[in-house]
Amino acid sequence: MTLEEKIENLQAASMEEARAQGNAIIQNHKEALEKLYNEHTEAELKLKAETANAKHEVNKAMAKSQIDLKREQGKCQTELKNRLFRRVHVLVDEYMQTEAYTELLSSYIHKAMAFAGGEQVTIYINPTDEDKKAELERTGASLTVSREDFIGGIRAVIHAKNILIDHSFKASLAEEYEKFLFLGGKENA
Repeated sequence: MTLEEKIENLQAASMEEARAQGNAIIQNHKEALEKLYNEHTEAELKLKAETANAKHEVNKAMAKSQIDLKREQGKCQTELKNRLFRRVHVLVDEYMQTEAYTELLSSYIHKAMAFAGGEQVTIYINPTDEDKKAELERTGASLTVSREDFIGGIRAVIHAKNILIDHSFKASLAEEYEKFLFLGGKENA
């Protein structure tokens, strides 16, 4: 083997070894980059999952707070509504001591008799209005004092038509209580 051939062999072997080392370095670097990429991807996925979970927890907490707030608001409104209607009952009691109340009962009695159109009608007054019975019977109606307290007003039964005319304060107040809503806000003030 000549010197030139030996140099060529040495050069070829050196180049082969350098390529192998270069490829190994490149492969190691590639594997390190892939590992880093995979770790970064996993961290990103974990971050997204934790972010979604945190948003879910915040939404859940907000929903619970809103429910608690509405429940508390409902309790407060019910308490205020009850206080308001206790005051209304006091005002109704005061009204029932006036001449205007007696006139109202007379008009209810006249309307019930007119509606009955000559049919037999039983007109009931509230037990608290028993002291007004004689005065109210001047309308020409025979009145019956009810055993049931319906707060005030009258009730009339037309037997032939099986009709109940209910002008009782108890029914009216119960209906208003059910319909009553707090609307709130400055627009309604």
